[in-house]
Amino acid sequence: MYSIDEYIERNMSPVPDPLRELEKETWQKVINPRMCSGAYQGRVLSMLSKMLRPKGILEIGTYTGYSAICLSEGLAPEGKLISLDINDELKWMHQKYLSQLPIEVMYGDAQQTLQELDLKIFDLVFVDADKSGYNDYCQILEEGIKPGTWVLWDNVLWNGKVLEETAPNDKDTDVLKKLNQYLAESSLWEVVILPIRDGLTLTRKL
Repeated sequence: MYSIDEYIERNMSPVPDPLRELEKETWQKVINPRMCSGAYQGRVLSMLSKMLRPKGILEIGTYTGYSAICLSEGLAPEGKLISLDINDELKWMHQKYLSQLPIEVMYGDAQQTLQELDLKIFDLVFVDADKSGYNDYCQILEEGIKPGTWVLWDNVLWNGKVLEETAPNDKDTDVLKKLNQYLAESSLWEVVILPIRDGLTLTRKL
């Protein structure tokens, strides 16, 4: 018998070979390979992007570039994806897998870089960086993006910790709980949480 996850993967469109190679190399050579989006979530990101056909995509948190590739599959003609990452230790992977695609990786503190970008050029944003910074990212995006822009938030269920009493000094869980509550109560966002992997929130700026 298959598990539900195995059944889903066996009954969806196949993952492109370059993504299979990237995921394999991530597991072989990179610390914390579970951070890679993987087949199921990757195909969801690709499908969402293809439905929206964005001209500009912003990704906060590159890691090895798997999710960037998936999101870029839905770019409109002449569209571009900009991905932000705090350091360049995985630049060699970005150059190997992303350099021939309409993807630009910008290195440095994401909050600082966001202040320097014109956020109104983006139609779709994917946030998958440091969880402790999610509320800060939310404020920056809320002030900068145009109405109608979609923002996707990864890891919002945080291994189920959002259902539990927050442990002392567990800042990440505390931030995610506050973000989930804020988005649900805000009149500025339309929100739905999908129980995909570790939780994926779809929001649309009103």
